[in-house]
Amino acid sequence: MKGLWAGISGIIEGDEEPIYRAKKEILEETGITEDKITLLKSGPQIRADSPQYANHEWLIFPFLFSVQDVNITLNWENQEYRWINSSDITQYQTVPSLEKVLAILL
Repeated sequence: MKGLWAGISGIIEGDEEPIYRAKKEILEETGITEDKITLLKSGPQIRADSPQYANHEWLIFPFLFSVQDVNITLNWENQEYRWINSSDITQYQTVPSLEKVLAILL
């Protein structure tokens, strides 16, 4: 969603497992390889209405990873990134349900 702050995300293709897609998106969007991340927690699936499309909803699979030795290389999908305290998320214009996802994971 152009112009909004978001976590790393993507669309599951075919019969992919959500965790596989999450790791793939981390690599694609940040350049961080799987050996530099550790899954800390996963949350229940969340349904969220899409403001972009009428009668459309997203199914969100929340994951929380820790990262070591971070060197970020953004791809074409991103303009910038920031590491923030979760309590500061309300100061940003975000994609729908991001605050809810963070509350589940943190």
